[in-house]
Amino acid sequence: MLFHLSISNYALIDSAEIEFDRGFTVITGETGAGKSIMLGALALILGQRADTSVIRDKERKCVVEAGFDIADYGLEELFKTEDVDFDTKTYIRREILPEGKSRAFVNDIPVTLQFLKNLCERLIDIHSQHQNLLLGDFKFQLAVVDNVAANEAERAAYRQEYHNYRHLQKERDKLIKLNEKQSSDRDYWDFQVQQLSEARLVDREQEELEKELEQLIHIEEIRSALTLADGLLSSGESPVNDRLYMVQTEIEKIESWLTGGRELAERLRSVLIELRDITSGLSRIAADLEFDPQRLSFVRDRLDLIYSLQQKHKVGSVGELIAILNELQDKLNALDAFDEEIEKLDYKIAESKSRLDKAADVLAQSRRGVFETLEKHIVSNLAELGMPNARFLVDCREADDYREDGRDVIQFLFSANKNGELCEIPKVASGGEMSRLMLCIKALLSTAKGLATIIFDEIDTGVSGEIADRMGRIMKEMGRNIQVISITHLPQIAAKGISHLKVSKRDTDKLTVSEIKKLNSEERVLEIAGMLSGSELSEAALINARDLMS
Repeated sequence: MLFHLSISNYALIDSAEIEFDRGFTVITGETGAGKSIMLGALALILGQRADTSVIRDKERKCVVEAGFDIADYGLEELFKTEDVDFDTKTYIRREILPEGKSRAFVNDIPVTLQFLKNLCERLIDIHSQHQNLLLGDFKFQLAVVDNVAANEAERAAYRQEYHNYRHLQKERDKLIKLNEKQSSDRDYWDFQVQQLSEARLVDREQEELEKELEQLIHIEEIRSALTLADGLLSSGESPVNDRLYMVQTEIEKIESWLTGGRELAERLRSVLIELRDITSGLSRIAADLEFDPQRLSFVRDRLDLIYSLQQKHKVGSVGELIAILNELQDKLNALDAFDEEIEKLDYKIAESKSRLDKAADVLAQSRRGVFETLEKHIVSNLAELGMPNARFLVDCREADDYREDGRDVIQFLFSANKNGELCEIPKVASGGEMSRLMLCIKALLSTAKGLATIIFDEIDTGVSGEIADRMGRIMKEMGRNIQVISITHLPQIAAKGISHLKVSKRDTDKLTVSEIKKLNSEERVLEIAGMLSGSELSEAALINARDLMS
């Protein structure tokens, strides 16, 4: 519940501290005194967009702070989700800076406006005359039924299965679209797979073929170089091998006398053995070399094929071509497995639909179970509010498709007159009738849902006398369950308040200011008497005021 409201530098209010009590509180004051200003300040707490035009002194920031007792409303999880400190006495503050920026705080921790809205919609409901238009809104009507039915668990179960069902349907649609697109590419993929498969690609084949091609192209130069090298080593007037042997022999003669001679001789022997082996190899390689024009043609053709495939697929290696081939084969395999995947999804969708139907039936039963209670309550309260012939019916039909809030399409039907045709509320209800009807609905919600606080902003417009007195009794009765605050011009309602606040304004030398004061018993008598008789208080008005309050 709202227990404190502090307003600083807002519109006509320089500074105000307001304490609120439990139960039914009334707020009175002359037209233009500033009652709507207080609501505007409170709307900032509820997350309404800030506007610098409300700043009274443009040199200072505007601050509105509200204190709420939230011990009984199960909001711990919401605070935890937003990483905000939870306290049973929670303070919400909005600041509007002169340059136009605004800031929001919950328990002195900065928060977003969205979090503020999510929090405050669980704490307070401001009902103004334009909200009566909600009576024609199907979503509002459904929400009323759900609140009376207290079926949050049933709705949560339905929503969970609904989202699962929709997810599976989207997956199926996505798979079908993908398959349709890929099916149009099948022939192209088949051709590419055939072309790459026929190439019989082997990883690192390209490097080996390129080396072989270089050898085949330069085979004559290679053979000539090998022959010359072989001749230099083993033939001619002074072969290298013979001269090296002579060197080895000379060193061997002195190896025992020369320091390190033995090691030098051993090295020469090793070199000679290696050089003779090289000479033998040169001869053998040269003998084996033979120009093969057919092999040269094959290698060139093979490399041309590889190069053309690389250019076509914009890659630089055989390994990448093999990867493309594997990817294309996977796509074709996926196309072949499409029917199987669709069959699996269809089975899952059918199972989900079965669970969804059951959840929808359970949710519908919870709603239909309160129709009679809701109708009787509304009709009973309307009769007390001077509409003895009023009829109210909750019409329900099943939608053709699944919706996030179930398959039920709820519509409130109303008639104010005996034997009148039941119709949609906006078509047949006057402004005063809609106000009374909305009050009856809010009264029912106060017992069913246990709202924290509800504020009625002149809901009594268009009524007077005995009807106003009965409206006051209903609001006072609502105050047994929740905190009710009513801004009113009617003494019959003002007299029913457990607590009474008066808004007034006065002129100073420079400007006009609004003030808010909590009235004591005698001040209440004077205020209500003034509402009855005007500025000149008569003894009859005072007696009447005391009588109303009693």
